[in-house]
Amino acid sequence: MGHKKLIRFEEIKTFPNVLQYPKEMKGKWNGFFKNENPITLELACGKGEYAVGLGRINPRRNFIGVDLKGNRIWVGAKKAIQENLPNVAFLRTQIDKLADYFNPSEVSEIWITFPDPQLRNSKAKKRLTHPKFLRLYQQIMKPGGIVHLKTDSPDLYQFTKLVIELYSIEVVHDFSDAYAIDEISEELKIKTHYESLDIAQSNRIHYLQFLIPEHLPLEKDELLKQAIRNETIN
Repeated sequence: MGHKKLIRFEEIKTFPNVLQYPKEMKGKWNGFFKNENPITLELACGKGEYAVGLGRINPRRNFIGVDLKGNRIWVGAKKAIQENLPNVAFLRTQIDKLADYFNPSEVSEIWITFPDPQLRNSKAKKRLTHPKFLRLYQQIMKPGGIVHLKTDSPDLYQFTKLVIELYSIEVVHDFSDAYAIDEISEELKIKTHYESLDIAQSNRIHYLQFLIPEHLPLEKDELLKQAIRNETIN
């Protein structure tokens, strides 16, 4: 491990806005933020550009960036401290362990910003909009909780649209080219490090906003598996 990473790993231990594997936090996040404001998560937050950006725009909401890589979290946490954003924090853990850190209905919204699209069909279950993860979000989100997906991957965008259609999920917004719409929201204007890399080289940003449904029928999982196998999500 590089010397710079080691320094950052040690430094985030002293950051008041970084919690590492804090399993005692279930049901206590409003106490941590010292208010009753709604909580939004940024999953696979990387350097936390969205958590910090949303925190600037929405001072009456609380934001938590979630990622496993402490050296990346350090960037966002440091910026939030420098900008005096008490409504922004970071949680270092695996995303599939979210239910260990949040009570039911403790989270209002989730942002998934430029995640690894896991392009190989054999890794479909690792996509953060796969029903496996949507069921995880159900466990911690309020009824009717909102999920935002912002990605430059047409494959992940189309996969998520397939999931939405197959499981009859209510869509709030669907922008195949988010920056082409006439009036883009301040939240959508936030850009991450990975967006600037333009890894997918798709020349457009896709955005989906949808509601977490009360039920995600397990019997639909086999239909999704078949669709992936038949490569119907091109």
